[in-house]
Amino acid sequence: MLLIVIRAVFVLVVAGLGVRMARLVGETGTGSPSLAYVVFLGMMATAIALVAVDLWTPRKRIQAISAIYFGIIVGVILSDLVQNALEPTLDLYLRPEVRKAVSGLLLIFICYICVSTLLQTKDEFRFIIPYVEFSKEVKGTRPLILDTSVIIDGRIADVAETHVIDQPMVVPRFVLQELQGIADSSDKLRRNRGRRGLDILNRLQKSAGIEIQLHDAEIPELAGIREVDQRLVVLAKHLGGKVVTNDYNLNKIARLQGVDVINLNDLANAMKPIVLPGEGLTVKLIKRGEEPGQGVGYLDDGTMVVTEQGANHLGETIRLTVTSVLQTSAGRMIFGRIDTSSAARPASNIPPQEPESQGRANA
Repeated sequence: MLLIVIRAVFVLVVAGLGVRMARLVGETGTGSPSLAYVVFLGMMATAIALVAVDLWTPRKRIQAISAIYFGIIVGVILSDLVQNALEPTLDLYLRPEVRKAVSGLLLIFICYICVSTLLQTKDEFRFIIPYVEFSKEVKGTRPLILDTSVIIDGRIADVAETHVIDQPMVVPRFVLQELQGIADSSDKLRRNRGRRGLDILNRLQKSAGIEIQLHDAEIPELAGIREVDQRLVVLAKHLGGKVVTNDYNLNKIARLQGVDVINLNDLANAMKPIVLPGEGLTVKLIKRGEEPGQGVGYLDDGTMVVTEQGANHLGETIRLTVTSVLQTSAGRMIFGRIDTSSAARPASNIPPQEPESQGRANA
């Protein structure tokens, strides 16, 4: 609504100035009455054209706008300097009318060159004082740069929808291109993974309260770098953000280069319930372990549970006592032994039932 009011006021102001200019043309007698109408209609047409361009470009990039404004300012200053340098020569060889026309063309030419140059280099554009460049300081929330693996994994969407993340999430253009390449793969498994990643991105974009940005700027630091992992690290340095990944190697590379990393596997492990030695646990053993006599089962969150002397109880839901817990970046492993004190009675958290129904309950 405010933009509509501003545009209407702009058109009215231009109309008022057009009427004034038309009256001045008529009063000075420099032209016919029709010329006054031409001046008024020309100003109104220019105003309407500017409003139309504004309406047709609703999403403007601040880099492009700042490049245009700064280019015009630099062009005007440079053209003034050039005109002052050439003015004595122009006065000698050109008439005043021709000299004004040449000055106008020179102004337009230099402004065009400055604006065109800045628009083509706006991503590398910096405000520079001679020999001093203002370094970028990151304040407030830092953006999260998403890796291909973490997008395909899909858990980032579940985490974001809990609204614990208030930073903008950045998807670089080269990551999106890698996802498209995977989705177009001839391998069915890779194709499904790529399509899943694209579905996750679509889900993130449609979720309320989640800010997703597609970063397609080509910064000088990325020139000549082909590896996606290295490009992610360089882009994170440039934006002052954090890399979000599930890739163990990318995690190490980024940390070695001083870039903060959020590993979703570490986050998932940190959110798992804490189990201490001596506590009781109920688990269904489904296979044999690596050591003789061991039985292996899994909790609902995927944590592996290794039970001593559990090989003879495969397919059974048993009660065990935790002996130790091993935490690694790959996950958590729990070791325990069968609780013999509960062998003669059902575990407190397992309701007595028929074997068939018990199997269905645990399935």
